[in-house]
Amino acid sequence: MPKTLIMLSPPRSFSSVVSTMIGEHPEIYGFPELHLFTDDLLQQAVAREQRFKKRPVAGSPGLLRTIAEIHDGVQTSASVIRAIAWLQEHRDWSTKQMMDYLLEAVAPKIGLEKSPGTASKAEHLERAYTFYPDAFFLHLTRHPVSSRSSLTEFSEHIQQRGNDDLKRVDRLIAWYRWHTNILRFTSTLPLGQTMRVKGEDVLSDPDLYLPQIAEWLGVATDSDAIEAMKHPENSPFAKFGPSLAKEGNDPKFLRSPKLREGRIKEPSLEEFLAKEDIEWFPDGSVRLAAERAGLRIARDEKIIEPIAELAHFLGYT
Repeated sequence: MPKTLIMLSPPRSFSSVVSTMIGEHPEIYGFPELHLFTDDLLQQAVAREQRFKKRPVAGSPGLLRTIAEIHDGVQTSASVIRAIAWLQEHRDWSTKQMMDYLLEAVAPKIGLEKSPGTASKAEHLERAYTFYPDAFFLHLTRHPVSSRSSLTEFSEHIQQRGNDDLKRVDRLIAWYRWHTNILRFTSTLPLGQTMRVKGEDVLSDPDLYLPQIAEWLGVATDSDAIEAMKHPENSPFAKFGPSLAKEGNDPKFLRSPKLREGRIKEPSLEEFLAKEDIEWFPDGSVRLAAERAGLRIARDEKIIEPIAELAHFLGYT
């Protein structure tokens, strides 16, 4: 079985740019978001994507673009239409059969999968591990304050497209839930099978952190390999696709995929919690979301403490 690298992160955690950077290593193939670990059957996963994102065609853009790229070597309207037809012909496959097919197609390279939805539920993580018990699992983090801001921006973008599934639940709760899921999962893995890295560190100092990731994966760490990783714009998925499969990665990344030089400044969590006017704990959806995230807090208490504790554990202040 070809080697697999599965990136675990909440949405808006620099996953598009970091995964694309890693995927430009000559021994790695970086897929866009495939969304194949959410269900056992391919038909179920395709229907979920179409229903949740209200897409006009069956199949996530990342999956369709990948099939088009592998089959035709290009991503055009015609190749995507062929990919849609091919996917329809193979609708009775399991999601593992689909993922195995893609991994075999890019072998001997390590296939890198990075769909944020994988870490949204424990059952998705368990499915990924059941499919690929020998996979590498990379836990990517981002500061909760900047992650919250980006999640809010992205939610507004989604709602403008007609999807109102993302309600006014504070995004820090989602950040907490995703990372808690990941930490519970990775804590069960053998030493060396998982690695955690801050997205801010990778983007601020790629010459330091990219070789560490490459060494962990057992691939080349020479200057040419690292230099290739610093050019995510060279990926065939680092731009918008044709209209039927336009995205597959963060739209902001697709608009400007080049690595920016300079250090990414991390905001102050302490200052944010002290001055931000947040309805930390009214009744209703926020409380329900918190309980689903494992945050069972008395009605007169706030959510600040567990979020700050987790942030500090992940290296943020």
